Amino acid sequence: MLEQGTISIHTENIFPIIKKSLYSDHQIFLRELVSNAVDAIQKLKMVSRAGDYAGDIGEPEIEIAIDKDKKTLSISDNGIGMTADEVKKYINQVAFSSAEEFIHKYEGKSDQPIIGHFGLGFYSSFMVAQKVEIDTLSYQEGAQAVHWSCDGSPAFTLKDSPRTTRGTTIILSLQGEEEEFLESARIKNLVKTYCDFLPVPIKLDGEVINKQKAPWRESPNNLTQEDYLEFYRYLYPFQEEPLLWVHLNTDYPFIINGILYFPKMRPDVDVTKGQIKLFCNQVFVSDNCEEIIPQFLMPMRGVIDSTDIPLNVSRSALQGDRTVKRIGDYIAKKVGDRLKELFRDNREQYISAWKDLGTFVKFGVLNDDKFKKQIEDIIVFRTTAKLTEKVAAETPVVEVQSSDGDAWQDVTPSPNSENSAPSAPYTTLKEYLERNKERHENRVFYSTDGTTQATYIELHKNQGLEVLFMDSFIDTHFINFLEREYQDVKFTRVDSDLDNTLLEQDKATEIVDPKTNKTRSETIKELFEKSLNKPKLNIRTEALKSDDPQGTPPAIVLLPEILRRLREMNAMMQQQSAEFPEDHVLLVNTAHPLIQNLVNINQGSIIQGDGQSPTDQLVNLICQHVYDLALMSQKGFDAEGMKSFVERSNEVLTKLTEQASK
Repeated sequence: MLEQGTISIHTENIFPIIKKSLYSDHQIFLRELVSNAVDAIQKLKMVSRAGDYAGDIGEPEIEIAIDKDKKTLSISDNGIGMTADEVKKYINQVAFSSAEEFIHKYEGKSDQPIIGHFGLGFYSSFMVAQKVEIDTLSYQEGAQAVHWSCDGSPAFTLKDSPRTTRGTTIILSLQGEEEEFLESARIKNLVKTYCDFLPVPIKLDGEVINKQKAPWRESPNNLTQEDYLEFYRYLYPFQEEPLLWVHLNTDYPFIINGILYFPKMRPDVDVTKGQIKLFCNQVFVSDNCEEIIPQFLMPMRGVIDSTDIPLNVSRSALQGDRTVKRIGDYIAKKVGDRLKELFRDNREQYISAWKDLGTFVKFGVLNDDKFKKQIEDIIVFRTTAKLTEKVAAETPVVEVQSSDGDAWQDVTPSPNSENSAPSAPYTTLKEYLERNKERHENRVFYSTDGTTQATYIELHKNQGLEVLFMDSFIDTHFINFLEREYQDVKFTRVDSDLDNTLLEQDKATEIVDPKTNKTRSETIKELFEKSLNKPKLNIRTEALKSDDPQGTPPAIVLLPEILRRLREMNAMMQQQSAEFPEDHVLLVNTAHPLIQNLVNINQGSIIQGDGQSPTDQLVNLICQHVYDLALMSQKGFDAEGMKSFVERSNEVLTKLTEQASK
């Protein structure tokens, strides 16, 4: 026996700490031991290239062996091995990082990374093993193989070994409750999870069980579109194809490699939970990258690999880490570059992707000033304009640094094929303002709901006024942002007020009736005020411009912009839904035949003993019905409101049919 003694540690309770607190998940031990084996192989390559080893290093490999009878799990490598002195130094002194010392010695001699970033990695084996043995032979000429053994107490033994092959074998005698690690399927799953992309073949029962090639470590020039798609399918099977991807590759001022994908959004996707996999030197570390990725990019998937992300600090410390913040900024910039490139080179794909990622890009603009400045010129909105430019479809090019240039061009996508209809046109805000300079300079008409505001949108379209759709849930905040950015531009929701372009000066409504001494406009307003009896309702009478008055609404409800926004802000602060305001505007369309007929019917009414004729009753019901229809385009009725509407509608129809049958 060469030596017998105790392991040099700084606390007597190190093993209980390792077993219970060092790692939250026992299965991590395999990641640590395989990582150490890869380190040993990479060290041998570095020593050989430095000229310190003249022997044949052979084909590198790691062999995992299971012995169910003995209840042992072994991990063997044909790497650099250790001498007795090195075992004493690197194994018997807990938390001594041999990788760091080795890197300093051979710095600049190899481009192969040493994984040793996990500190107490070897000792994680005591979480699952009641005894751990090391059998190792150093590469050094004339070295004596040694065998180290420890039963989980500070006591160890170190003696000569009959081993004749260079390398190291770790033998774990598993604890009774950890025998799941004697199952081949379990080991294969762990290797796939943690070690799949390590650059050394890992064998189990003679079969290589890891992929070895890490696509994110490749140059983008060496990867095809299919390579990127295949990698995504491997990481996220049974998912739709991604919208686009970004290849990260830099070694200054920090080291980071990775491939990030924007997935197709689905209703069941939790956009607050990140799905990016964090690696360190091709070793899987975590599915949790929330502290590294900017919040607005949380929906992205893929891989980030960096040795500059601290792995041994708390999350609160990680959030405040300066390097982590710079990495987050770098990722946001590369995403911005990719979007600008796509906008410039393949407009159709950009528009298609925008439908899914537009909300998150806007969120990034609102929260990241650097990102805002980078991509503010390529934010697009669906529009009612009939844009005719066709953009040819092209194969997406994997990230190329964007060059400066004029990004403002028409963004109408072309159809995918001869038989497919073109998508709705999209435009940038600057394009919109330039296109409408002559008609309404520095004025933007927008819609937040294409369904409930369809009537208002149609009114604008019929008079040649272009409307932008700002109808995602984030646009309420984004409109405020746009108003701050474009302070000389007035943003008007289509249902807040009507531009003079939409109104026609109806001379007939201004003629005074000698019988009543009132204009027709005054008569109509008085008629609705009396019938509706709503003091807070502001009734206006205007003639809507149209070649077909019957095609326009008889009345519409308008919500003054300032009052509506105040209510929405109030509701948001109180975390309530905004109620429909009582003090809104009912604009009665004096040019509509229904309103004109209503005036004529009212003039022909005969006052009876009770002060109201059947005709008066009908007029009142029609006024209420016109108001109901106008309200329906703005909001849905609750149960009581819908009940009243149906009852009034039936009453109107009954009275009309009574008159028609006379």
